[in-house]
Amino acid sequence: MNVGFCTKKRHRKICAETIEAFQKLPVANVSDCMSRMYAGGSALRPIHDPQGVLAGPALTVRTRPGDNLMLHHALDIAEPGDVIVVDAGGDLTTAIMGEIMAAIALKRQVAGIIIYGAIRDADEIRRMGLPLYAMGVTHRGPYKDGPGEVNTPIALEGMVIEPGDLILADGDGVLSVPFDQTGSILEATQKKYAAEQVELAQIAEGTNDRNWVMDTLKARGCVIS
Repeated sequence: MNVGFCTKKRHRKICAETIEAFQKLPVANVSDCMSRMYAGGSALRPIHDPQGVLAGPALTVRTRPGDNLMLHHALDIAEPGDVIVVDAGGDLTTAIMGEIMAAIALKRQVAGIIIYGAIRDADEIRRMGLPLYAMGVTHRGPYKDGPGEVNTPIALEGMVIEPGDLILADGDGVLSVPFDQTGSILEATQKKYAAEQVELAQIAEGTNDRNWVMDTLKARGCVIS
């Protein structure tokens, strides 16, 4: 029986071309094109200073709250450009990683790490420049006993993440794009982004049409005195 304590091979991952295309788009636009139904939770905030969009294939980790053995294993098998996503149960009493593991991640050329839980050594990690999202910070360190899983499906705030799915994150938070839907979502997001650029230009020129606001109020029965 390997449920709860296993590591599996990742049989697919999003390609570099798709990753590069999504990096040019705000995460909020992608979210809109996914019906605004998916998110990693508003508590996941950047520890680093976001410079653009973090994007890469998911290397998933499920760990017992307060234990980072499986994250250590994930670091050892991570490929350059991976985004390691850790479901640590949302526990904020014990850090799942700190400066040492951040240094390993940078050496392994990991694109970034998402911790659904807490971290420590926040100031040092911020200076190191590792893209890192977490729910909180605590000085209390982790244990290294297991159990846990690597490269199995996980879920953060109801957002399911399969190994190899596209992970996106910027100042607005974390989003997972399903592997099989990246093409259609990319196309829709590019169109939305282009439309917003036109609207922003119209706002700057003072030519944008705001009649829709009053039209909507009237259509919804708003009493205007």
